[in-house]
Amino acid sequence: MDHKTSIANALAALTGMEADTLRDWIENPPNTDMGDYAFPCFRLAKTMRKAPPAIAAELQESLSLPAGISRAQAVGGYLNFFADKSAYAADVLNKVLSMGESYGGSDMGAGKNVCVEFSSINIAKPCHIGHLPSTAIGSSLYRIYKALGYNAIAINHLGDWGTQFGKMIVAYKMWGEKPVPESTVRELVQLYVRFHQEAEQHPELDDEARAWFKKIEDGDKEAVALWQQFKDLSLYEVGKIYDRLGVHFDSYAGESFYEDKMAPVVEELREKGLLTVDKGATMVDLSDYDMPPCIVLRSDGATLYATRDLAAAIYRKDHYDFVKSLYVVAYQQNLHFRQIFKVLELMGNEWVHDCEHVNFGMVSMEEGTLSTRSGNVVYLEDVLNAAVEKTGEIIAEKSPDLEDRDAVAAAVGVGAIVWGMLYNSRIKDTTFSWSKVLNFDGETGPYAQYTHARCCSVLRKAGDYDRANIDASSLTDAASTALIKAIAALPDAVKLAAEKNEPYVVARAAMEICTAYNKFYFDNKIMVEDAAVRNARLALTDAARIAIRQGLYLVGLEAPERM
Repeated sequence: MDHKTSIANALAALTGMEADTLRDWIENPPNTDMGDYAFPCFRLAKTMRKAPPAIAAELQESLSLPAGISRAQAVGGYLNFFADKSAYAADVLNKVLSMGESYGGSDMGAGKNVCVEFSSINIAKPCHIGHLPSTAIGSSLYRIYKALGYNAIAINHLGDWGTQFGKMIVAYKMWGEKPVPESTVRELVQLYVRFHQEAEQHPELDDEARAWFKKIEDGDKEAVALWQQFKDLSLYEVGKIYDRLGVHFDSYAGESFYEDKMAPVVEELREKGLLTVDKGATMVDLSDYDMPPCIVLRSDGATLYATRDLAAAIYRKDHYDFVKSLYVVAYQQNLHFRQIFKVLELMGNEWVHDCEHVNFGMVSMEEGTLSTRSGNVVYLEDVLNAAVEKTGEIIAEKSPDLEDRDAVAAAVGVGAIVWGMLYNSRIKDTTFSWSKVLNFDGETGPYAQYTHARCCSVLRKAGDYDRANIDASSLTDAASTALIKAIAALPDAVKLAAEKNEPYVVARAAMEICTAYNKFYFDNKIMVEDAAVRNARLALTDAARIAIRQGLYLVGLEAPERM
């Protein structure tokens, strides 16, 4: 049992409140001289009808100190707790070293399904820098939920349906110069951009595009074959990018998958009296909820994104019986998901409250926004290549004799891009800048990876240490204690990241461990003559290695052992 839990249990016996609630209130003081943990008593002022300082004094007087806590001290409206640093260090080390690569996780989600929809690329369009936030955030959340014992299902809701494929067929038949399988997505994009340029002068091309998409819907052999070739080529190319990012999907069920599942949804809406018709369009009136109507059928009977998302949500609940269903999609779609969730609720689906739009800020270029239509695109593949090349140059200069230099450059370069996307709250807009992305100074992914490699180097040079006999009494200095506390904070950070669907919480926790380890490394010589001290410091180094590796993994970074 960790200290926060044991403190919360002791306080629960005195206050009559739930221990889980009390545990969430416990803070870490900014200065360890004030204690290792602080309980803010002002939160009890209403229920106990006393001033916070009086509550703190009363609790101090009545409290039975839990195991591992040496004393409690009332200071103003806080009750501060001081841990037995030696016992605390031993407890943390034993936990980390015994759990190994599973440290930071738990079985809290055992037997429960969580759907995570992310990336959701559009077929025959480029995978550009704008796709990185959804891909990185979603993949990290997938790993975080997995670590917490949930059965996470990674879903790539492909944009593989709509009039744009009619446009793509028209462009390919008019200007394509080689078979689709021998082409590249970039060449398809050039055709797509040309279509829009030509359509400005020849609007009849749009009518032709709609006709070709109707052929796809009707199962025309040529139209469907071309559509499938566009899809196969796109998945092949993006698959290589996903491999570089370490991204995995359990389902590629895209918009086309729900074509035969939308009619029953529309019929259910009609049976429940939720549909109205305005100017030929069929919709759900949401004016009572301060939202525009949710259109499910256009005047020509065609379905929309909303229709497919309604069908997808119902299918996922029926198929996966999720406890959570996450949609990792930019905040520009806030209204769309508010509408979808409200319609599902009006249909009587109480489980809609388990659905969440995990929104994030947009990515723009320094010189303007991204747009496939205009061709103003920064390809994600190019970004990754540039980062790896830059990393390779740095490694060649600093570690010319490094083994597997190319592999390390790939891990660090790609990691720098992903870390830059996940180190801040997901809701912030990001302006893509080559100079910022390729800056390897400060609180960066390469710094975290280097710290992991430093831990590995120390352990490699030292050889084996005695895990069974660790004397933690030598780990009570300020630097050692700070490192131990940072390591101990990782499991809570993983849980909080899941609660908030915010990967940056784990990234920040991992950085805290890295910063604390480097201070410990410089303040404490590890290979000292005293065997007990050396053994303890090696154990702490190993624990830091494990925790950093796990933190890096959960946000999608590799952890090289040499750099």
